[in-house]
Amino acid sequence: MNMKILGVIPARYHSTRLPGKPLLKIGDKPMIQWVYEAVQKAKLLDEILVATDDQRIYEAVLSFGGKAELTSPDHPTGTDRLAEVAERNPGYDLIINIQGDEPLIKGEVIDSIAQPLLDDPTLAMSTAKVLLTDEAQIREPSVVKVVTNEQGDALYFSRSVIPYPRNQEKAVYWKHIGLYGYRREFLLNYIKLPQTTLELSESLEQLRALGHGYRIRVVEVKADSVGVDTPEDLERVRKILGY
Repeated sequence: MNMKILGVIPARYHSTRLPGKPLLKIGDKPMIQWVYEAVQKAKLLDEILVATDDQRIYEAVLSFGGKAELTSPDHPTGTDRLAEVAERNPGYDLIINIQGDEPLIKGEVIDSIAQPLLDDPTLAMSTAKVLLTDEAQIREPSVVKVVTNEQGDALYFSRSVIPYPRNQEKAVYWKHIGLYGYRREFLLNYIKLPQTTLELSESLEQLRALGHGYRIRVVEVKADSVGVDTPEDLERVRKILGY
């Protein structure tokens, strides 16, 4: 069966640290356009759309020829927004959640997350990791670490240093990249699952899936991305892109 894949870019206007983030300019284009055009380089997506709760973002996407849907402003998480889009678009088998604040995202990273779901029908969810060598980042709680089993499925995600380096020479660290692939039926069920103690403790939503016994395949990628959360992040991305 030929599976259809929808790439969804959730984009909110109200960001605590950087209000109006998706519409902030990098060169002559809003950030959401940079993200959209980067996502278009993925080869496995059949369709791309921006899911937003804000009319200004919706109109900005349409103005550069992109597709967008207005979603409820009341969603507690981006995953709930994603599920609303999945509910509304039943023709797609797989949904890829792409962060709206990562204008440097690579198309091949998106494809690498979709591929395991195409290959393994028993897999509910997929995400990515990149090798982490910076000591400050290893200890930084905002940088989420992941450990996997020998098959590449997640054992745990944490803001703490995992694994603990009892044997420093053997310790290898992986940074979790917050892109997710979901099988559509799993996504619609996932948002109904009760939150788990680990999820609430770490404030990491993906721990809900692990806590309820679902497998998450974690694909190794070479290219790290830069999320824009602060004015400093924005300036860093502008410089990288030559602005």
